Amino acid sequence: MTLQAVTLRAVTLPAPTLTHVFDARIAVAVPVEVGITTAGSRRVIAITGGTVTGPGLTGRILPGGADYQTIAGDGLTQLHARYVIEAADGALVYVENTGLRFGPPEALERLRRGEPVDPGLIYFRTAPRFETASPPLAWMQTSLFLATGARAPDHVSLSVYRVG
Repeated sequence: MTLQAVTLRAVTLPAPTLTHVFDARIAVAVPVEVGITTAGSRRVIAITGGTVTGPGLTGRILPGGADYQTIAGDGLTQLHARYVIEAADGALVYVENTGLRFGPPEALERLRRGEPVDPGLIYFRTAPRFETASPPLAWMQTSLFLATGARAPDHVSLSVYRVG
């Protein structure tokens, strides 16, 4: 058997597009400061409810989830939130949302103290993943999503986009 050279033509692949799916306003409790561990400063923030509105999904966020955070010495915060959305038709959607939040030290410190901060100062991006038993929402399990976020003293705002 001989090896034959294969010539590949240069192919231009389409750039990804973003389609707005929904906006979420996620109500949160006061953070529980676990302390400084070998991984960094640990915090757990209970999710107490919220709303979801948009062209792809409307509903409410059920209480009982949480955002598990690890904060490095330079202020980089790794986020890992888990919660459930109840769609307007009653279908349940499990959400696992991981991401990063970073910005100037003084702005990050104000966020940690629960003070308002201009969202334009903070890089806050996540990659939510969804699971559901609902056939009409099954498309959420076969796409990638990106979100932009902003933290307020009592809630987190997210705008979620499907990557096309």
